[in-house]
Amino acid sequence: MPRECRMTLERWRALMRAWGFNDNAATFDALATAYNERGRHYHTIGHVSACLRHLDVFVSKLDAPREVEIALWFHDAVYKPWSSRNERDSADWAASFLIENGASEEDAARVEALIMVTEHQAPTKTRDQAALVDIDLSILGADPDTYELFEQGIRKEYWFVPSFLYRKKRAEILKGFLDRPRIFTAGLFPDEAEHQARQNLTAALTRLKGTP
Repeated sequence: MPRECRMTLERWRALMRAWGFNDNAATFDALATAYNERGRHYHTIGHVSACLRHLDVFVSKLDAPREVEIALWFHDAVYKPWSSRNERDSADWAASFLIENGASEEDAARVEALIMVTEHQAPTKTRDQAALVDIDLSILGADPDTYELFEQGIRKEYWFVPSFLYRKKRAEILKGFLDRPRIFTAGLFPDEAEHQARQNLTAALTRLKGTP
């Protein structure tokens, strides 16, 4: 029976055993607190849990599942909408945690790199990096209603940005994904998800352009 696809202490303990660490319950509590911070509407425990659900489906296609999983746990741990260092600070937290628990510098560096690709600014270099990016972006291929809730959540997180500026910057981000030859590149998600993602992004761009 697969593990529960949620961000739970039981699952965290299983991951710690996979790494040969102790329970590190205090770090679990710190991560849970971070993902429950006030002002988060999408980058929450729910997002991490959804990522873990996809991970469980695709785990056999990964080279280093424990590295991908711990990267998913930490990848949005630091999330301040006004900051450009969220991925960097999250990656640093993960790397420090691993080193403090006896992981090798090579392991920590790979996890750090996995988290940094969630900036979505550079091509991935490994199969696991591509898989993690696709899992992180899986919401783009969700049904239209779920996707719209995602867009609403992002807007709430950026409540402080004036509407005209938010529409401009958000449209640039969405168009950047649409301009890619493929959105999902790891071969995990079916063509239907790619098609749905493009439909969702196109519809969102239309709404952004039509917003007064």
